[in-house]
Amino acid sequence: MLGIDTGGTFTDLVLIVDGALTVHKLPSTPDDPSRAAVDGAASMALDDATRVAYGTTVATNALLERKGATTALVTTAGFEDVIQIGRQARTRLYDLEYHPPEPLVPAELRFGVSERVSADGTAIVALTDDALADLVRRVTDSGAGSVAISLLFSFLHPAHEAALRDALAATGTALFVTASSDLLPEFREFERTSTAVVNAYVGPLMSAYLERLGSLIERPLTVMQSSGGGTSLAVARREPVRTVLSGPAGGVIGATYVAKLAGFDHIITFDMGGTSTDVALCPGRVQTSSNHAVDGMPIGVPVIDIHTVGAGGGSIARVDDGGALRVGPESAGAEPGPACYGRGVEPTVTDANLLLGRMIPERFLGGRMPITSSRAESAVGALAPVLGVGTRESALGIVRVANAVMERALRNVSLERGFDPREFTLVPFGGAGPQHACELAEALDMRSVLVPRYPGVLSALGVAIADTSKELSRTVMVQDSAAFPSAASALDDLSEQASDELANEGADRQRIALERAADVRYKGQSFELQVDWPSGASYDAIGGAFHVEHEARFGYADHRGVVEIVNVRVRAVVPAQLPEFPAEPLHPHSPTPADHAEMWFNDGALMASVYDRDDLTPGAAFDGPSLITQMDATTVLPPGWHASVDSRRNLLLSRGGAA
Repeated sequence: MLGIDTGGTFTDLVLIVDGALTVHKLPSTPDDPSRAAVDGAASMALDDATRVAYGTTVATNALLERKGATTALVTTAGFEDVIQIGRQARTRLYDLEYHPPEPLVPAELRFGVSERVSADGTAIVALTDDALADLVRRVTDSGAGSVAISLLFSFLHPAHEAALRDALAATGTALFVTASSDLLPEFREFERTSTAVVNAYVGPLMSAYLERLGSLIERPLTVMQSSGGGTSLAVARREPVRTVLSGPAGGVIGATYVAKLAGFDHIITFDMGGTSTDVALCPGRVQTSSNHAVDGMPIGVPVIDIHTVGAGGGSIARVDDGGALRVGPESAGAEPGPACYGRGVEPTVTDANLLLGRMIPERFLGGRMPITSSRAESAVGALAPVLGVGTRESALGIVRVANAVMERALRNVSLERGFDPREFTLVPFGGAGPQHACELAEALDMRSVLVPRYPGVLSALGVAIADTSKELSRTVMVQDSAAFPSAASALDDLSEQASDELANEGADRQRIALERAADVRYKGQSFELQVDWPSGASYDAIGGAFHVEHEARFGYADHRGVVEIVNVRVRAVVPAQLPEFPAEPLHPHSPTPADHAEMWFNDGALMASVYDRDDLTPGAAFDGPSLITQMDATTVLPPGWHASVDSRRNLLLSRGGAA
């Protein structure tokens, strides 16, 4: 299996053959992301049996940079502006000049059609042939390249959306058409509409891109979904909204697998790449959510519960109008990249780390990509007079500010959700993660850090070992035992549909496992909690599970309240055949440093030992300050920290001496 992860700065590849890993890393090609993926694959020793799994941030970047298709929106007449009105919630209450993001669909491309479905699913205003023909004419005349259809209560009565979808698809204009009842047949009109719009907005770009990639790879290709499972190329082209967090999801899957092999179940993943940092808390399992948003746009399909901040190795440092040092969210990306890469001129976190001795220029990317300290010195040095300190102090300031941004992200997924980070192990990865992990762990009073054997390409590993999955959902709104059979029937229908679709995509039906769940709330609440739906479950059993989950999350349960089953969900899974990474015997010893170098910390310059990661064998143990270099990442071990190598060549870092 070959796993490929296309990031904003680098494209990573991991080839797994009989439990042995071959890794490769090369700069991404933003003008055509498939070029780096294909070039990287061509450099690997692939055979005819090699399957390829792919994770990407192309859809994410298209959203954030507003580089998607010109998109039209078709709604029930009178509801054209729901995409702009949203929930009328201010995300920043104290920002007096706050302006919400502009909708992906401008007002002139929102079209209302005369039809109406009631809240019980009854068609009370029929969609006539004349209304249908008029709508098709207006959309095709608008010049839109893509169209999203989201009608009122279409999750109960999808016939009108289906008629519009078929008519628009038959125009011969190559419109990319998304019907919300196909994609997300759930209530909450704004979220359903937003999800359909996002899918339509990135659809033409992703469909053409994935088609081109598939033809160039010339091997069976699966695409990583935001939920942590792979899907077929055809589904990814049709429903690209499911790939918006594709790359980061691969990182979480890879981190949990490596951590479990190392004996750690409760982890916080910390993925620091060139453009952003993604963190996720995994309390013995990978947590998913259907209430995610990207740049203020809700996405209702399942995603791994990942929190993202704009702080990465390429994040640009600047001094704001008030004289404060800021880092990110703007990034130098792959082009031009940090100043030390030779093309950029603005100071970045990578430049600061280089000046602090936390990178060795000759060892960067295995020596295949030269970086220059002089350009980093010039870029960071330009900030020094403004800040009133020296160049090294400016570099320390950049790292501290970046750490503060990432620390807030870690607090968001742990302390702010009722989890004590001291009970978790931090698992850093991405090219820059291990450089900052110990300082962040110390800020959160975490005592242990697990650095995987290949941290810089862990997302590609996760993409390669991910299960194949299919997620389906439906709104049912059941409030008593009498109506419960309708929810159970809907769940059975979804189970059969998910299994059939996976089998039609080539999965072995005998290997398909079903995970069933429900979104549940007390009647009158605005949001739901997800609980498992075991085989043969009853209304009372689902209610009991919900009481337990509600008390665990909020500290109380209303046993006299009416329990409402809102949505039913099915996840059909074909488990991956995971590679076996055999454990090696431990031989405790103190390794000999390959070199020594000066590193800067808050207390000033210290002489640090430099180790080559490839030379560290199981049982090796040493103290900080140290620097561990390898092709895909660099690990910083500050003073007061201890490192040891486990039986699978992971680095176990602990505060205050040996763990």
